[in-house]
Amino acid sequence: MRNNALVVVDMLYDFIDGSLACQNAENAVAQTLKYIDSQTKGQGGEEHEILDTFPILFIRDHHPADHSSFKEFGGIWPPHCVAGTHGGEIHSDLVPYVSEELTFDKGCDRTTEQYSGFEGVNYAEQSLGEVLELLDTTDVYVCGIATEYCVRNTCTDLLKAGYKVHLLKDCIAYVDYEGHLKALEEMASEGISIE
Repeated sequence: MRNNALVVVDMLYDFIDGSLACQNAENAVAQTLKYIDSQTKGQGGEEHEILDTFPILFIRDHHPADHSSFKEFGGIWPPHCVAGTHGGEIHSDLVPYVSEELTFDKGCDRTTEQYSGFEGVNYAEQSLGEVLELLDTTDVYVCGIATEYCVRNTCTDLLKAGYKVHLLKDCIAYVDYEGHLKALEEMASEGISIE
């Protein structure tokens, strides 16, 4: 069996219905839950046993309140996903699948913009790449928000690191539909499998 893992990028309230709400976000969450069900169906037992056979890793934008990407501090975005706020939390329907060691925070340093989940670290300061390696992962399935930014950058970095990358196109949300289609096209041409 291939060693698969799912990476869920930024399914956070500010990107779903908050200050940076994206198109198709509620649907992307619903489709992600459906996908998780399809992968874990028939696996009785405790949730941690399910995660042993199909690890689910979460990427979380996790900014200080004065982050340099925010408009009032010279950036291009409205304030979003500030650590400790509701807007920075993972959607409650996904919370049963969240574990601390498989949650990676990015954008924590106020001076640095980080779009890629590859730049995030968990509470033990391990990177996404390090943990995927520990899990003997070969194939990474990716869903999340938003296609043109954090999803795109995460997929590209996974590909560069040698993983087979599968983007679940029903499970992503986007800032702009045209930009979403263009990003999908570019990712497909790089060798990312759009499924």
